[in-house]
Amino acid sequence: MIKNRIKTAKKIILNSVILCFFVISSNAQSNTDENTFWSNVQFGGGVGLNFGNGFFSGAIAPNAIYNFNPYVATGVGLNFQYSSQRDVFKSTVVGGSVIGLFNPYRELQLSTEFEQLYVNRDFDEQFVSNVDDSYWYPALFLGAGYRSGNVTFGIRYDVLYDEDKSIQHQAWMPFVRFWF
Repeated sequence: MIKNRIKTAKKIILNSVILCFFVISSNAQSNTDENTFWSNVQFGGGVGLNFGNGFFSGAIAPNAIYNFNPYVATGVGLNFQYSSQRDVFKSTVVGGSVIGLFNPYRELQLSTEFEQLYVNRDFDEQFVSNVDDSYWYPALFLGAGYRSGNVTFGIRYDVLYDEDKSIQHQAWMPFVRFWF
């Protein structure tokens, strides 16, 4: 079942990359002015910090998108996350993503985002039942959010969610996106 999900995810990524390539190349042929291209690019992303009794988690996820028009945008992102619980585990997650945004109305944003993450979990030796683990994990999020200016608040769902491998506790996840 997981092999089928990975095959499906790979097909989605390949089709998304091919689509982005054709759209960007066709747009590049009609607009030779380099300033026009950069005026449609936005940068943004997210930063996360969580800490408590012996626990720490920090994340940074920069993104860049290209706005084809007021309704459609696509882009790429990077993801880095480090988590640790004193005397229990350390975890490092590194990866990238491809995102597509659709704004049917000014305030509504629909999104699809594919992430491919490399997860490295290192458990303390006292937890024999938890084996150290390193693996690639795909996530395909479908989301919806409320957009106000350069900020979007919403929720997204990982359709490839696997409770044994996911770095998230559940398939549903709230998000906040910032673009500049």
